[in-house]
Amino acid sequence: MEAIVQGGPVSRASISKQTGLSKQTISEIVRQLEIDGWVRETGRTSGHIGRTAVTYELVPDAAYIAAVDLGGTKVRVAIVDLTCQVFAEDVAPTDPRGGPAVVDQIVSMCFAAAKTQNIARDRIRLAVIGAPGAPDDRTGRILLAPNIAGLDTMNVAAALEKGFGFDVMLENDVNLAVLGENWLGQGQGIDNLAYIALGTGIGGGLMVGGNLVRGASHAAGELGFLPFGSDPFEPESLRSGAFERAVASGGIIERFRAATGKTLGVPAIFDLASEGDASALTVLDDTARLLARGIGAIAVVANPQKVILGGSIGLRPEILERVKTFLPQCFPYAIDVEASQLGARAAIIGAAAIGLGHLHNTLFGADTPDSRISLPPANTVTLREVAR
Repeated sequence: MEAIVQGGPVSRASISKQTGLSKQTISEIVRQLEIDGWVRETGRTSGHIGRTAVTYELVPDAAYIAAVDLGGTKVRVAIVDLTCQVFAEDVAPTDPRGGPAVVDQIVSMCFAAAKTQNIARDRIRLAVIGAPGAPDDRTGRILLAPNIAGLDTMNVAAALEKGFGFDVMLENDVNLAVLGENWLGQGQGIDNLAYIALGTGIGGGLMVGGNLVRGASHAAGELGFLPFGSDPFEPESLRSGAFERAVASGGIIERFRAATGKTLGVPAIFDLASEGDASALTVLDDTARLLARGIGAIAVVANPQKVILGGSIGLRPEILERVKTFLPQCFPYAIDVEASQLGARAAIIGAAAIGLGHLHNTLFGADTPDSRISLPPANTVTLREVAR
């Protein structure tokens, strides 16, 4: 399967050379994979001396993955095939009731999206859920996610598996985003990479030496709890984090209110800044300075080659331009900072990446450490826009 995923269309003779297995063995395995619907004939080799050979490739729609990006304000779901082609996609406001209501929302959105493309439920084999905070493998709870109520008091993983009827993987949403960017986005081929999502909250995903850094309790990258920006000893900082209180949307709104006496949403503040409003411009400057300090904190520990900004605020060019200006003023060496190429889809693509690897292992892998089947090459992946 590794040879077919990476090299398809590929002949049985070529698979035999790559794997070291006999042509007879390869023929038997390929025949069974074809019977089971995982591979198919694509034609015959041409341009070679001698007999032509039948070539095979993966059947992309042999199975599907439900990829979910759960945020404090929005839920984004996608149904993805084995080559990461997005077949169905939907976005909706996160159910404000949180807890079980959000679980039900995720399940119903995924199945509804699949139905729009006539994808049967039994073809969906796995769901990967990216959520803010730290998933707890022991209890199934999601900790450090104050923007969605109830996830820290229930077994979210078990509830999702019951609703879906198949396996579910929980992962931090920004961890998924850095994986997505590393596979198909701004960070392709970069082994030391950081991703910062700034919006309602703030979080970070980090790859060091090509490996995702999760930490002892999946809390690595919880940048909101950096002990600066606001008082880390105030009780509220234990709930949402001192840094998050200052740099995320709530902090932006509060700084503008303190300066003007007016309460406006973040988009309206950006609009005023574009019109030259002095208070709004100062708020954006202060936000970018804080973000530059956060990037410096990551860089001094992990030394990433590139930092990618995402999230509704992090993607704003006004923030990126300011960060590039302020970062050299507070940190001694150059750091490449760019906006996400995948945008709102970064976590979805990362969820697909983890899901594909897990599904390939589950279906075809052996119980050996090096049995992991890698992802399809980036240049073969199609991310088509789906009509909403």
